[in-house]
Amino acid sequence: MDHFRGALASQHLQELLDDNVIQLEQPLFDDQLQPASLDLRLGNIAYRVRTSFLPGVGRSVQTCIEKLTMHKIDISNGAVLERGCVYIVPLQESLALPASLAAAANPKSSTGRLDVFTRLITDEAREFDQVIAGYHGKLYAEICPQTFSVLVRSGSRLSQLRVRAGDSFLDDFEHVQLHETRQLTNDRISTEHIRGGIPLTADVNGENNDGLIGYRAKRHADVIDIDKVGACVMTDFWEPIYANDHSETSGLILDPGEFYILASREAVHVPVDHAAEMVAYDNLVGEFRVHYAGFFDPGFGAPEAGGEGSRAVLEVRSYEVPFLLEHGQYVGRLVYESLSAMPETVYGEGLSSNYQSQGLKLSKHFKDVH
Repeated sequence: MDHFRGALASQHLQELLDDNVIQLEQPLFDDQLQPASLDLRLGNIAYRVRTSFLPGVGRSVQTCIEKLTMHKIDISNGAVLERGCVYIVPLQESLALPASLAAAANPKSSTGRLDVFTRLITDEAREFDQVIAGYHGKLYAEICPQTFSVLVRSGSRLSQLRVRAGDSFLDDFEHVQLHETRQLTNDRISTEHIRGGIPLTADVNGENNDGLIGYRAKRHADVIDIDKVGACVMTDFWEPIYANDHSETSGLILDPGEFYILASREAVHVPVDHAAEMVAYDNLVGEFRVHYAGFFDPGFGAPEAGGEGSRAVLEVRSYEVPFLLEHGQYVGRLVYESLSAMPETVYGEGLSSNYQSQGLKLSKHFKDVH
Protein backbone atom coordinates (compact mmCIF):
# COMPACT_ATOMS: atom_id res chain seq x y z
CA MET A 1 0.00 0.00 0.00
CA ASP A 2 2.94 2.35 0.51
CA HIS A 3 3.36 2.79 -3.24
CA PHE A 4 0.03 4.67 -3.50
CA ARG A 5 0.11 8.47 -3.51
CA GLY A 6 -2.89 10.74 -3.89
CA ALA A 7 -6.56 9.85 -4.28
CA LEU A 8 -6.79 6.25 -5.42
CA ALA A 9 -7.80 5.60 -9.02
CA SER A 10 -10.20 2.79 -9.92
CA GLN A 11 -7.53 0.15 -10.56
CA HIS A 12 -5.98 0.80 -7.14
CA LEU A 13 -9.41 0.61 -5.51
CA GLN A 14 -9.79 -2.75 -7.24
CA GLU A 15 -6.53 -3.85 -5.61
CA LEU A 16 -8.00 -2.94 -2.22
CA LEU A 17 -11.05 -5.04 -3.04
CA ASP A 18 -8.87 -7.96 -4.13
CA ASP A 19 -6.81 -7.68 -0.92
CA ASN A 20 -9.94 -7.51 1.26
CA VAL A 21 -9.04 -4.04 2.51
CA ILE A 22 -12.48 -3.04 1.26
CA GLN A 23 -14.76 -5.85 2.38
CA LEU A 24 -18.10 -6.75 0.80
CA GLU A 25 -21.14 -8.53 2.16
CA GLN A 26 -22.40 -9.12 -1.40
CA PRO A 27 -20.54 -9.38 -4.73
CA LEU A 28 -19.60 -6.09 -6.36
CA PHE A 29 -22.09 -4.57 -8.82
CA ASP A 30 -20.75 -4.17 -12.35
CA ASP A 31 -20.95 -0.36 -12.25
CA GLN A 32 -20.21 0.13 -8.56
CA LEU A 33 -16.53 1.01 -9.05
CA GLN A 34 -16.16 4.54 -10.41
CA PRO A 35 -13.01 6.27 -11.79
CA ALA A 36 -11.87 7.47 -8.33
CA SER A 37 -14.55 6.25 -5.93
CA LEU A 38 -16.66 3.30 -4.86
CA ASP A 39 -20.43 3.48 -4.57
CA LEU A 40 -21.67 2.36 -1.14
CA ARG A 41 -24.73 0.11 -0.88
CA LEU A 42 -27.43 0.09 1.77
CA GLY A 43 -27.89 -3.07 3.83
CA ASN A 44 -31.14 -4.75 4.81
CA ILE A 45 -32.18 -2.70 7.88
CA ALA A 46 -32.88 0.98 8.45
CA TYR A 47 -33.07 2.27 12.03
CA ARG A 48 -35.36 5.24 12.62
CA VAL A 49 -33.54 7.23 15.31
CA ARG A 50 -34.59 10.22 17.39
CA THR A 51 -31.66 12.38 16.44
CA SER A 52 -28.50 12.63 14.43
CA PHE A 53 -25.33 11.80 16.38
CA LEU A 54 -21.60 11.20 16.31
CA PRO A 55 -20.34 8.30 18.44
CA GLY A 56 -17.13 9.92 19.69
CA VAL A 57 -14.15 8.17 21.21
CA GLY A 58 -14.86 4.80 22.81
CA ARG A 59 -18.34 4.29 21.38
CA SER A 60 -19.57 2.25 18.43
CA VAL A 61 -22.34 3.30 16.09
CA GLN A 62 -24.31 0.21 17.12
CA THR A 63 -24.23 1.29 20.77
CA CYS A 64 -25.72 4.65 19.81
CA ILE A 65 -28.34 2.99 17.61
CA GLU A 66 -29.50 0.84 20.53
CA LYS A 67 -30.02 3.95 22.69
CA LEU A 68 -31.67 6.14 20.08
CA THR A 69 -33.74 3.80 17.88
CA MET A 70 -37.49 4.37 17.74
CA HIS A 71 -38.09 1.40 15.43
CA LYS A 72 -36.31 -0.57 12.73
CA ILE A 73 -37.45 -1.15 9.17
CA ASP A 74 -36.72 -4.09 6.88
CA ILE A 75 -35.74 -2.51 3.56
CA SER A 76 -34.74 -5.76 1.84
CA ASN A 77 -37.53 -5.41 -0.70
CA GLY A 78 -38.03 -1.66 -0.43
CA ALA A 79 -39.36 0.79 2.15
CA VAL A 80 -40.08 4.51 2.31
CA LEU A 81 -37.80 6.84 4.24
CA GLU A 82 -39.96 9.82 5.14
CA ARG A 83 -38.81 13.41 4.83
CA GLY A 84 -37.85 15.11 8.07
CA CYS A 85 -36.88 11.82 9.73
CA VAL A 86 -33.39 10.53 10.57
CA TYR A 87 -32.36 6.97 9.68
CA ILE A 88 -29.18 4.97 10.22
CA VAL A 89 -28.48 2.16 7.75
CA PRO A 90 -25.56 -0.29 8.04
CA LEU A 91 -23.79 -0.52 4.68
CA GLN A 92 -22.75 -3.62 2.75
CA GLU A 93 -19.14 -2.40 2.62
CA SER A 94 -16.68 -2.29 5.52
CA LEU A 95 -13.00 -1.38 5.80
CA ALA A 96 -9.72 -2.76 7.09
CA LEU A 97 -7.46 0.16 6.16
CA PRO A 98 -3.71 0.13 6.69
CA ALA A 99 -2.15 3.04 8.53
CA SER A 100 -1.14 4.63 5.22
CA LEU A 101 -4.69 5.04 3.92
CA ALA A 102 -7.65 7.21 4.97
CA ALA A 103 -11.02 7.68 3.31
CA ALA A 104 -13.85 10.17 2.88
CA ALA A 105 -17.40 10.00 1.63
CA ASN A 106 -19.98 12.29 0.06
CA PRO A 107 -23.49 11.97 -1.35
CA LYS A 108 -23.77 10.88 -4.97
CA SER A 109 -24.81 13.65 -7.33
CA SER A 110 -28.33 12.30 -7.70
CA THR A 111 -28.73 12.07 -3.92
CA GLY A 112 -27.82 15.71 -3.41
CA ARG A 113 -30.16 16.87 -6.18
CA LEU A 114 -33.06 15.20 -4.34
CA ASP A 115 -32.16 17.03 -1.11
CA VAL A 116 -31.54 13.74 0.67
CA PHE A 117 -29.07 14.60 3.43
CA THR A 118 -26.69 11.64 3.60
CA ARG A 119 -23.52 11.30 5.70
CA LEU A 120 -21.12 8.48 6.51
CA ILE A 121 -20.52 7.44 10.15
CA THR A 122 -17.88 5.11 11.56
CA ASP A 123 -17.28 3.73 15.02
CA GLU A 124 -15.72 6.31 17.37
CA ALA A 125 -16.15 9.02 14.73
CA ARG A 126 -15.86 12.66 15.77
CA GLU A 127 -16.56 13.89 12.23
CA PHE A 128 -19.06 12.90 9.57
CA ASP A 129 -17.87 11.58 6.19
CA GLN A 130 -14.27 11.09 7.38
CA VAL A 131 -12.61 7.70 7.89
CA ILE A 132 -9.36 7.90 9.83
CA ALA A 133 -6.19 6.21 8.57
CA GLY A 134 -6.00 2.60 9.70
CA TYR A 135 -9.74 2.26 10.45
CA HIS A 136 -11.06 -1.29 10.81
CA GLY A 137 -14.82 -1.63 11.06
CA LYS A 138 -18.28 -1.24 9.67
CA LEU A 139 -19.65 1.73 7.77
CA TYR A 140 -23.06 3.33 8.32
CA ALA A 141 -25.12 5.88 6.41
CA GLU A 142 -27.11 8.57 8.17
CA ILE A 143 -30.01 9.47 5.88
CA CYS A 144 -32.42 12.36 6.37
CA PRO A 145 -34.64 13.22 3.38
CA GLN A 146 -35.27 16.96 3.55
CA THR A 147 -37.74 17.66 0.75
CA PHE A 148 -38.97 14.41 -0.82
CA SER A 149 -39.67 11.06 0.82
CA VAL A 150 -37.72 8.34 -0.97
CA LEU A 151 -38.15 4.63 -1.59
CA VAL A 152 -34.92 2.70 -0.97
CA ARG A 153 -33.98 -0.95 -0.74
CA SER A 154 -31.02 -3.17 0.03
CA GLY A 155 -28.36 -2.32 -2.54
CA SER A 156 -29.51 1.26 -3.15
CA ARG A 157 -26.56 3.63 -3.56
CA LEU A 158 -26.79 7.08 -2.01
CA SER A 159 -23.13 7.86 -1.28
CA GLN A 160 -19.63 7.11 -2.52
CA LEU A 161 -16.29 6.44 -0.84
CA ARG A 162 -12.90 7.81 -1.83
CA VAL A 163 -9.60 6.48 -0.47
CA ARG A 164 -6.49 8.63 -0.18
CA ALA A 165 -2.81 8.13 0.55
CA GLY A 166 -1.34 11.29 2.01
CA ASP A 167 -2.48 14.84 1.27
CA SER A 168 -3.78 14.79 -2.30
CA PHE A 169 -5.34 18.29 -2.47
CA LEU A 170 -3.60 21.01 -4.47
CA ASP A 171 -2.42 24.21 -2.81
CA ASP A 172 -3.10 27.66 -4.28
CA PHE A 173 0.06 27.71 -6.39
CA GLU A 174 -0.70 24.26 -7.81
CA HIS A 175 -4.28 25.33 -8.61
CA VAL A 176 -2.93 28.33 -10.53
CA GLN A 177 -0.49 26.13 -12.44
CA LEU A 178 -3.14 23.56 -13.29
CA HIS A 179 -5.59 26.22 -14.47
CA GLU A 180 -2.95 27.88 -16.64
CA THR A 181 -1.99 24.61 -18.31
CA ARG A 182 -5.34 22.73 -18.40
CA GLN A 183 -7.97 25.55 -18.22
CA LEU A 184 -10.17 24.29 -15.40
CA THR A 185 -13.13 26.52 -16.35
CA ASN A 186 -14.14 28.41 -19.47
CA ASP A 187 -13.87 31.68 -17.54
CA ARG A 188 -10.82 33.89 -17.31
CA ILE A 189 -9.95 33.77 -13.62
CA SER A 190 -7.54 36.23 -12.11
CA THR A 191 -4.90 34.35 -10.13
CA GLU A 192 -5.54 36.42 -7.01
CA HIS A 193 -9.05 34.92 -6.89
CA ILE A 194 -7.69 31.37 -6.72
CA ARG A 195 -7.55 30.99 -2.96
CA GLY A 196 -8.46 27.62 -1.53
CA GLY A 197 -9.71 26.46 -4.94
CA ILE A 198 -11.21 27.68 -8.20
CA PRO A 199 -14.11 30.11 -7.55
CA LEU A 200 -17.51 29.38 -9.05
CA THR A 201 -20.39 31.82 -9.47
CA ALA A 202 -24.15 31.45 -9.93
CA ASP A 203 -26.08 31.88 -13.16
CA VAL A 204 -29.32 33.61 -12.13
CA ASN A 205 -29.88 35.42 -15.43
CA GLY A 206 -30.50 32.18 -17.29
CA GLU A 207 -27.81 33.19 -19.77
CA ASN A 208 -27.00 29.54 -20.52
CA ASN A 209 -30.61 28.24 -20.55
CA ASP A 210 -32.81 30.68 -22.50
CA GLY A 211 -33.86 32.50 -19.34
CA LEU A 212 -34.38 29.42 -17.17
CA ILE A 213 -32.61 30.04 -13.84
CA GLY A 214 -33.36 26.80 -12.07
CA TYR A 215 -35.99 24.89 -10.13
CA ARG A 216 -37.68 25.26 -6.75
CA ALA A 217 -38.82 22.05 -5.04
CA LYS A 218 -42.55 21.63 -4.44
CA ARG A 219 -43.77 20.70 -0.99
CA HIS A 220 -45.91 17.60 -0.35
CA ALA A 221 -44.83 15.78 -3.51
CA ASP A 222 -45.02 12.04 -4.08
CA VAL A 223 -42.40 9.44 -3.11
CA ILE A 224 -39.34 9.07 -5.37
CA ASP A 225 -37.90 5.61 -6.01
CA ILE A 226 -34.17 6.15 -5.62
CA ASP A 227 -33.29 3.34 -8.06
CA LYS A 228 -35.58 4.24 -10.98
CA VAL A 229 -34.13 6.43 -13.73
CA GLY A 230 -36.47 8.72 -15.67
CA ALA A 231 -39.56 7.58 -13.80
CA CYS A 232 -40.77 10.93 -12.42
CA VAL A 233 -42.49 13.86 -14.14
CA MET A 234 -40.59 17.07 -13.42
CA THR A 235 -43.67 19.28 -12.95
CA ASP A 236 -45.00 17.02 -10.18
CA PHE A 237 -41.96 17.83 -8.05
CA TRP A 238 -40.42 21.09 -9.28
CA GLU A 239 -41.41 24.62 -10.18
CA PRO A 240 -39.25 26.12 -12.97
CA ILE A 241 -37.86 29.59 -12.24
CA TYR A 242 -37.21 32.07 -15.04
CA ALA A 243 -35.35 35.35 -15.11
CA ASN A 244 -37.67 38.34 -14.80
CA ASP A 245 -36.38 41.19 -16.94
CA HIS A 246 -39.07 43.53 -15.61
CA SER A 247 -38.28 43.06 -11.93
CA GLU A 248 -36.81 45.96 -9.99
CA THR A 249 -34.51 43.44 -8.29
CA SER A 250 -32.03 41.55 -10.42
CA GLY A 251 -31.12 38.07 -9.32
CA LEU A 252 -33.07 35.49 -7.34
CA ILE A 253 -34.46 35.95 -3.84
CA LEU A 254 -33.96 32.73 -1.90
CA ASP A 255 -36.81 32.03 0.51
CA PRO A 256 -35.79 30.53 3.89
CA GLY A 257 -36.21 26.78 4.05
CA GLU A 258 -36.81 26.36 0.31
CA PHE A 259 -34.63 24.08 -1.82
CA TYR A 260 -33.34 25.18 -5.22
CA ILE A 261 -31.45 23.59 -8.09
CA LEU A 262 -29.29 26.17 -9.87
CA ALA A 263 -26.17 26.05 -12.03
CA SER A 264 -22.81 27.74 -12.22
CA ARG A 265 -22.03 30.36 -14.85
CA GLU A 266 -18.76 28.60 -15.53
CA ALA A 267 -18.30 25.36 -17.42
CA VAL A 268 -16.00 23.09 -15.44
CA HIS A 269 -13.22 20.84 -16.70
CA VAL A 270 -11.70 18.11 -14.50
CA PRO A 271 -8.56 16.66 -16.11
CA VAL A 272 -8.49 12.87 -16.33
CA ASP A 273 -5.57 12.65 -13.88
CA HIS A 274 -7.34 14.74 -11.22
CA ALA A 275 -10.61 14.82 -9.30
CA ALA A 276 -12.37 17.78 -7.70
CA GLU A 277 -14.68 18.61 -4.83
CA MET A 278 -17.09 21.50 -4.48
CA VAL A 279 -16.64 23.31 -1.18
CA ALA A 280 -19.41 25.67 -0.12
CA TYR A 281 -18.66 29.28 0.66
CA ASP A 282 -19.12 30.24 4.30
CA ASN A 283 -21.78 32.65 5.51
CA LEU A 284 -19.48 35.64 5.17
CA VAL A 285 -20.87 35.98 1.62
CA GLY A 286 -24.52 35.55 2.64
CA GLU A 287 -26.98 33.51 4.65
CA PHE A 288 -27.16 30.71 2.14
CA ARG A 289 -25.03 27.77 1.19
CA VAL A 290 -24.55 25.22 -1.51
CA HIS A 291 -26.19 22.38 0.35
CA TYR A 292 -23.89 19.48 -0.46
CA ALA A 293 -20.18 19.14 -1.10
CA GLY A 294 -20.16 17.64 -4.58
CA PHE A 295 -17.54 15.29 -5.98
CA PHE A 296 -16.41 15.61 -9.58
CA ASP A 297 -14.94 12.51 -11.19
CA PRO A 298 -11.80 12.49 -13.34
CA GLY A 299 -12.80 13.54 -16.85
CA PHE A 300 -15.95 15.44 -15.82
CA GLY A 301 -16.55 17.97 -18.59
CA ALA A 302 -13.03 17.42 -19.94
CA PRO A 303 -12.41 17.43 -23.71
CA GLU A 304 -10.15 14.38 -23.43
CA ALA A 305 -13.13 12.44 -22.03
CA GLY A 306 -15.63 13.59 -24.62
CA GLY A 307 -16.85 16.63 -22.69
CA GLU A 308 -17.11 20.25 -23.74
CA GLY A 309 -17.24 21.70 -20.26
CA SER A 310 -20.02 20.89 -17.77
CA ARG A 311 -21.87 23.29 -15.50
CA ALA A 312 -21.67 22.60 -11.81
CA VAL A 313 -25.19 21.98 -10.55
CA LEU A 314 -25.82 23.76 -7.24
CA GLU A 315 -28.14 22.55 -4.48
CA VAL A 316 -28.94 25.76 -2.65
CA ARG A 317 -30.82 26.59 0.53
CA SER A 318 -31.23 29.90 2.36
CA TYR A 319 -31.24 30.01 6.18
CA GLU A 320 -33.09 32.23 8.66
CA VAL A 321 -33.70 35.20 6.35
CA PRO A 322 -34.48 35.74 2.66
CA PHE A 323 -31.33 36.34 0.64
CA LEU A 324 -30.81 37.98 -2.75
CA LEU A 325 -28.52 35.80 -4.84
CA GLU A 326 -27.21 37.91 -7.68
CA HIS A 327 -25.85 36.91 -11.05
CA GLY A 328 -22.15 36.14 -10.89
CA GLN A 329 -22.07 35.98 -7.09
CA TYR A 330 -19.60 33.53 -5.58
CA VAL A 331 -21.27 30.34 -4.37
CA GLY A 332 -18.39 27.92 -3.87
CA ARG A 333 -14.91 26.80 -4.75
CA LEU A 334 -13.74 23.79 -6.69
CA VAL A 335 -10.82 22.12 -4.93
CA TYR A 336 -8.76 19.79 -7.11
CA GLU A 337 -6.74 16.79 -6.01
CA SER A 338 -4.17 14.59 -7.71
CA LEU A 339 -4.78 10.90 -8.33
CA SER A 340 -2.56 7.92 -7.64
CA ALA A 341 -2.65 7.14 -11.39
CA MET A 342 -4.68 7.74 -14.50
CA PRO A 343 -7.94 5.80 -14.02
CA GLU A 344 -8.45 2.94 -16.42
CA THR A 345 -11.91 4.37 -17.19
CA VAL A 346 -12.78 8.04 -16.81
CA TYR A 347 -16.08 9.85 -16.47
CA GLY A 348 -17.98 9.79 -19.75
CA GLU A 349 -16.03 6.90 -21.28
CA GLY A 350 -17.67 3.50 -21.09
CA LEU A 351 -19.63 4.45 -17.97
CA SER A 352 -23.28 5.31 -17.45
CA SER A 353 -22.30 8.94 -16.84
CA ASN A 354 -25.59 10.79 -16.39
CA TYR A 355 -24.15 14.30 -16.16
CA GLN A 356 -21.32 14.55 -18.71
CA SER A 357 -21.53 17.83 -20.67
CA GLN A 358 -24.47 18.86 -18.48
CA GLY A 359 -26.04 22.25 -18.17
CA LEU A 360 -28.75 22.98 -15.64
CA LYS A 361 -30.03 19.48 -14.91
CA LEU A 362 -32.21 17.74 -12.35
CA SER A 363 -31.33 14.32 -11.01
CA LYS A 364 -31.54 11.26 -13.26
CA HIS A 365 -34.89 10.30 -11.68
CA PHE A 366 -36.80 12.83 -13.80
CA LYS A 367 -37.87 12.51 -17.40
CA ASP A 368 -36.10 14.84 -19.81
CA VAL A 369 -38.28 17.92 -20.15
CA HIS A 370 -36.99 18.72 -23.64
